[in-house]
Amino acid sequence: MAARIPAEERLTNLVVALMATEIGLTKQQILDNVSGYRQRADAGTRSDALEKMFERDKEELRALGVPIETIGDAADPNDLREARYRIPQAEYDLPSDIEFTAAELAVLRLAGSVWSAESASGDAQSGVRKIRALGIDGDEPIIGFAPRITARDAAFAPLQEAIEKSRVVGFDYLKPGEDAPRRRTVRPLALVDYEARWHVFGIDVDVEEERMFLLSRIVDDVKVSSATFDASLRDGAGERALQGLAMVAEKNAALLEVTPGTEAALRLGRRATPAAQGITVPFVDLHILADEIASYGPEVRVVEPAPLRDAVIARLRAVVDAHQTQEGER
Repeated sequence: MAARIPAEERLTNLVVALMATEIGLTKQQILDNVSGYRQRADAGTRSDALEKMFERDKEELRALGVPIETIGDAADPNDLREARYRIPQAEYDLPSDIEFTAAELAVLRLAGSVWSAESASGDAQSGVRKIRALGIDGDEPIIGFAPRITARDAAFAPLQEAIEKSRVVGFDYLKPGEDAPRRRTVRPLALVDYEARWHVFGIDVDVEEERMFLLSRIVDDVKVSSATFDASLRDGAGERALQGLAMVAEKNAALLEVTPGTEAALRLGRRATPAAQGITVPFVDLHILADEIASYGPEVRVVEPAPLRDAVIARLRAVVDAHQTQEGER
């Protein structure tokens, strides 16, 4: 049996393939040559199931900001039977006039230390060779798309599998302020990345309503059940989830005073707008933002809202208490 390719590796291979050619690839060329689809086809997966998988992958990549372009028939743009797909490098590359501060360059160099010219997986490189063997020339060699390290939550892979198979899942979920986790039964519809944190969007079976769950608050292994749900529920789920998170962020904003030239100024400044007394940072989850601000120590002071300020102070006091306890035990 062919080795199962993880969903995140399949998405990486798809990005590599779509950037390897200027004229684009047809859906069939992608399914036949890109690792992740090819193995499933060899294992007997039906073509319609593979096509649906590709459509979901396109939606997820676009939700993450990857500019996948569809090139249809100029005579009939609505006829997508022979459409080609590509990622224009001009839209994916950094702007030529972008500038970085010394601190930002240091962070980029550190991140670059875990990548190399050999970091593209063997399957990805093989896929590019197969594409070029079709007579579709690529541009410069595609390198550096498979990191040596990963930082995904453990729940990501089983949730992605459950979404692909339209399977109901169960997991224990611990909300801030609760003493014990609660068991949740969910029809998972989409995984979305927002503010560098992964969320699963789905229907909570107990209340039959759409809910969002932060993967880092899932405290046990995700159990994928044999119960299934209508796959059409997934249509547009990723877009709805991101729109919902953006609407929450628009309603919540923190006024912060940040020490210039610090790590806090670099990180928070990326998503902030200037204010008379400092910067304004939109947020989705007060507790997550409190954790982040507390990690900066004296580099940040919360002006408002008061509940956020209280949450940060509580975290800093807990650190002091823990340190004093350790000192007392020595």
